[in-house]
Amino acid sequence: MEILVVVDMQNDFVDGALGTKEAVEIVPKVAEKIRLFKDGTNSRVLYTRDTHEENYLDTQEGRHLPVRHCIRGTQGWEICPEIELLRKEQPIDKPTFGSPVLGQLLKAQDEDLKKQRKEGITSVTLVGLCTDICVISNALLVKAFLPETPVIVDASCCAGVTVESHQNALQAMNMCQIQIIGQ
Repeated sequence: MEILVVVDMQNDFVDGALGTKEAVEIVPKVAEKIRLFKDGTNSRVLYTRDTHEENYLDTQEGRHLPVRHCIRGTQGWEICPEIELLRKEQPIDKPTFGSPVLGQLLKAQDEDLKKQRKEGITSVTLVGLCTDICVISNALLVKAFLPETPVIVDASCCAGVTVESHQNALQAMNMCQIQIIGQ
């Protein structure tokens, strides 16, 4: 089974509180990637959603990044409309950069497929925002939960806080045996 993970394609990261022009530019590419992925019997599209509460500024992350964003129930927390239209599964809400729930879900699905004498998860591809924070965190987390499964990041469907930090994150992931495509 092939997995596509769409990381934090939320309004606040696209054109809201922490949005960038690069983030806006990848939205159609991410939508096309989802459409071409053919979610079905041998594939699955999962979504993560950065989720903070009203006390965000009192958290460790909030003290280091004092910009209120992705507060549960706000417009900024919602997945951007172009991507939301394609979503078939409930997003995985995550209170910080990486999602252990995502890793646990993928590991359980891989084990379940193998118990059924199927191949298991054959690859996990990540796209989304931000390359240098949540994409890299989740790519490394997936690699930890599924060390023998190819983990891929499509750079053409990612954007970072800055162009430089995006490139640095891609180089770091490549060093950790995460395949970078779409450059």
